[in-house]
Amino acid sequence: MLTSILVSGLGLGSMYGLVALGFHVTYAVSGTVNFAQGSFVTLGAVLAYWLGITLGWPMAVAVVAALIGCALFGLLVEAALVRPFVERRSDAWLLATVAGGIVLDNALLFTFGKEPRSLPSPLASKPVEILGAGVYPLQLIIPVVGLAVAFAIRTVFRKTDLGRVLLAVAQNADAARLMGINVRRTVACAFALSATLAGVAGLLIAPLFSVSAELGTLFGIKAFAVAILGGIGSATGVILAGLLYGLVEAGVTATLGSTYTQLVVFSVIILALALRPDGLLGRAAVNKV
Repeated sequence: MLTSILVSGLGLGSMYGLVALGFHVTYAVSGTVNFAQGSFVTLGAVLAYWLGITLGWPMAVAVVAALIGCALFGLLVEAALVRPFVERRSDAWLLATVAGGIVLDNALLFTFGKEPRSLPSPLASKPVEILGAGVYPLQLIIPVVGLAVAFAIRTVFRKTDLGRVLLAVAQNADAARLMGINVRRTVACAFALSATLAGVAGLLIAPLFSVSAELGTLFGIKAFAVAILGGIGSATGVILAGLLYGLVEAGVTATLGSTYTQLVVFSVIILALALRPDGLLGRAAVNKV
């Protein structure tokens, strides 16, 4: 049981962390988040299924196309649901992105259908035995991919020119604009990256779960909870919180049953935030006077 909890917990936690990293990226660059993030988890899985299974494209091509589709929709969300309100110094983008996610979910429901479908993968067809527990190879790969992506994003932010541009916009958009940085394009790229991360998560979990129009709904809610728990301004904190969340969820499900999973896990989150209001590795905001 312990092996099963560790494998499934780390796998799920990595996916929560990956989606939560999307919240971190947009918040770090623009001070906003995309509450349709969970819908992009669904979009990535549905596009891959439609292109690879329904249309018969090579699966590698379908995966790349699905991620490009997620990125393009991320650009659309920023341009239509976030930028117009931010430019008018309005917080209405909060509700706009929620509404955008609902519209996307229903569009996928009407086009893809309500019936869950299986996305076959050679990595999730035959379990292997590890310490007496049956584990799909994909479950072992998911944490590796999640942590590798998190490390890559952290490296980009700290070691590359693109990362320095993103940080410059995050720290002072007006100063960055005066230095010749295209702030609007930088923020749009952050939303495209955020949506792509959610799409990657959807593609990774799709073979383990049935692909449906509701796949990412609860995933997005949990990922936002992970982002807040880890400290949404800290990439390391977000990933750490995702892994902890996944382990706690897997442990509660294995010991108490799925009926109590959400009750116990979200109660733990409330307690953790009561003790650490700024998240595990978050920092309190400094008010300048």
